[in-house]
Amino acid sequence: IVAPIWVVLYTCIAVSFSSILNKRDELKHHNIIIALFIAQLVLNLAWPSVFNSERYLLSLFMLILIIVFTIIYAYMVYKPIPNASILVWPYIAWVSFAAIINTAYYLETR
Repeated sequence: IVAPIWVVLYTCIAVSFSSILNKRDELKHHNIIIALFIAQLVLNLAWPSVFNSERYLLSLFMLILIIVFTIIYAYMVYKPIPNASILVWPYIAWVSFAAIINTAYYLETR
């Protein structure tokens, strides 16, 4: 059940990022917005290997950064491109849920 959810989430964030790239000349601070997106994506792609190596505190910190970067991204693009912001809200919710699970793993094993 997790794989189909990630397909939908990655599709949503890809469409969001594509919207940003297509309208970047209209955005204030487009370089910051793009950097935030890329940073959270890199962290997201690195997270499974950190989590699966049972480094739960580090993986939790990574999830917190993903959430913070994505919330800032969503906030910065909301007024100029609302749909680009709205498309990442389910991703924020899912990663927040993952952070709760990650916290439980950390607390259980410390």
